[in-house]
Amino acid sequence: MQKRFFHAGCVLTALLAVADQVSALHAQPSATPLLPQAAVHFPSDPHKGGTLRLAAQDSGGTLDPQVSYISLIKELETPVYDGLLAFPKFSGPAAQHVIADLAETVPQSEDGGRTYRFTLRPNLHFSDGQTVGVEDVAASFRRLFKVGSPTAGPYYSHIIGADACLHDPAHCTLAGGIETDAATRTITFHLTEPDAEFLDRLAWFHAAIVPASTPPHDTGNTAPPGTGPYRVTSYDPATGMVLERNPYFQEWAHDAQPAGYPDTMQVTFGLDTEGEVTAIENGQYDWMYEDLPLDRLGEVGSRYAGQVQIYTLLLYYYAALNVRLPPFNSLKARQALNYAINRHAMVIYHGGPAVSAPLCQLLPQGTPGYVPNCAYTKGASPAHPLPQWQAPDLEEARRLVRESDTAGQKITIVAPLEGRYAAMAMELRSTLASLGYSATVRSLTQTVQFPYIQNSDNHVQLALTGWNADYPSASSFLQTLFACASFHPHSDNSPNISAFCNPEIDALMTTAARTALTSPEQSEKDWAEVDRALMAQAPAVPLVQIRRVTLLSKRTRNAIVTLNDEILLSQLQVR
Repeated sequence: MQKRFFHAGCVLTALLAVADQVSALHAQPSATPLLPQAAVHFPSDPHKGGTLRLAAQDSGGTLDPQVSYISLIKELETPVYDGLLAFPKFSGPAAQHVIADLAETVPQSEDGGRTYRFTLRPNLHFSDGQTVGVEDVAASFRRLFKVGSPTAGPYYSHIIGADACLHDPAHCTLAGGIETDAATRTITFHLTEPDAEFLDRLAWFHAAIVPASTPPHDTGNTAPPGTGPYRVTSYDPATGMVLERNPYFQEWAHDAQPAGYPDTMQVTFGLDTEGEVTAIENGQYDWMYEDLPLDRLGEVGSRYAGQVQIYTLLLYYYAALNVRLPPFNSLKARQALNYAINRHAMVIYHGGPAVSAPLCQLLPQGTPGYVPNCAYTKGASPAHPLPQWQAPDLEEARRLVRESDTAGQKITIVAPLEGRYAAMAMELRSTLASLGYSATVRSLTQTVQFPYIQNSDNHVQLALTGWNADYPSASSFLQTLFACASFHPHSDNSPNISAFCNPEIDALMTTAARTALTSPEQSEKDWAEVDRALMAQAPAVPLVQIRRVTLLSKRTRNAIVTLNDEILLSQLQVR
């Protein structure tokens, strides 16, 4: 397939021009705004008010904060929900560690890391006026299991009683795992074993606190009441969404959940990316969720540089290979595709080396435990990796296909319709054809595709998808995507799309996680070993790690980018 190298060169030139103008295009392991702004808060700020106009191609599906795993919904609902803890709403090195949100302080662990005792802040209210109590906290964690939250098993299974909840969600009690005392406003978690990332997981979006009366099922198009400065007042997945100020919100911790600037955030669904860019340039919209189209980067870089944000996230794209279905139930077939794929082409499709880099391992740059290595490139092998990807090795790939006796088999690539997925899917199809397979592409809207590829009942052989770390840790990639506990047959909430389960590698993950409690340095070495072990089994084909390029309207100010929440929509000021 012909590559658009000339176009990519233009894109690179344009983005470098943007970088020169804002003096901030640096490869960072954490999210860094091009135009850093200090988080400010004035009781009578003249920049408060107005309507922030947002655009997205598709709705993102369910609004339930304990179920949704679509980054659009997380970004929109960050100012709607809170957990006991939060990741800071500012950028920089200090933003790596969790801070207190609904809880008064971040507690020290007790009982050798098996007990955590929190005190709930007083005078907290949900957006429907209900007072937040300790029973709401306990009920929210039971609800994680009842609704089948995709991270219930991977993140919260160490709470005592979680095993019973995973086997019988409808009757989940977490008996012995959570104790509450309304008089002292304390919530105590008891774990079966120490969990070095438990506090990080309490700050993750799915640990949002909702009223105890919230139904024990996915609320779909209805957003449960939250505690943040905004509430969802209308939602039509076909047309749009409106967020308005929560009348019961009073700021309690600016760095955890700052009061917002706009009175209203109005989201419109259905525009294509070309239309979104034009609308922002014309001042009709202020922000778009999707990446900028490649053919508009030159224009944006030369004419709208002052309105651009470029920042690095723990985000990559990969092809998940179903290890339980032919042909990828063969290790050699999986390794063959890893050798054959042209990662340079994937970089080109994402705008060139200014905004993307080839990825040859399952831990991206910036993750604890990341050690550059590539087992699947010309001149390398799982036993003798190189520091980085060089070029495809079609000769080795074809040898492995012959030995696997899988040539000629039919493969369906299930890919999203949106953005650059189409070019990536066609590249995968072309590569599979060159290996002797009969490959076709089935495209679905991302809202449909993501739950579809997770459900084992749909028998997806190869799924093209992406993953943005829930928080900065190796487990957020490796355990969430490839641990046995992350595979849930017959469920739309099964992030282990490869259906991969290897008890030996699971044991390595457990060791790496436990070691973090006593030796973070050794833990990072252990996670690097897990990364290499997983790539030796090749349950996926890592493709490219990207940086996000975002265009804001001319009337927008105060763009604050954080490691975990991207641009804080609530902090954008509109004139």
